[in-house]
Amino acid sequence: MGERENLSKLSTLALRNRRQGLTKVLPPLGEVLRGSLMERYLTCGNLDCKCARGERHGPVWYLSVTLDQSHRIGSTVPPEQVEQVRCWIENYHQVKERLEKISDINRELLRRQKNQNKPKKRARK
Repeated sequence: MGERENLSKLSTLALRNRRQGLTKVLPPLGEVLRGSLMERYLTCGNLDCKCARGERHGPVWYLSVTLDQSHRIGSTVPPEQVEQVRCWIENYHQVKERLEKISDINRELLRRQKNQNKPKKRARK
């Protein structure tokens, strides 16, 4: 994630338009997947196999998902699904990036509403 944009210089209308635009370009939410796709080459353990001489089996595609600091799950991905999985992972990153931008805009709009609703301080005489 890059550096956050300074939204305070934009008008409220510009912020609302930007937020609306971001919601329109979200990938289909039913086609997102969090995880990492890895290409692996494996050995089977058979001493007579070519992999015992260094020519490993593969590629085998593997999807890995970190649940928390100490738990990770994974599964193999059939070759015919690799492109779909890649696309869904990319969609996930796009959704995450755009939601962060929308959230930044909403925080700025809330800050402006809060400042607008504050009673004005009277000047002392």
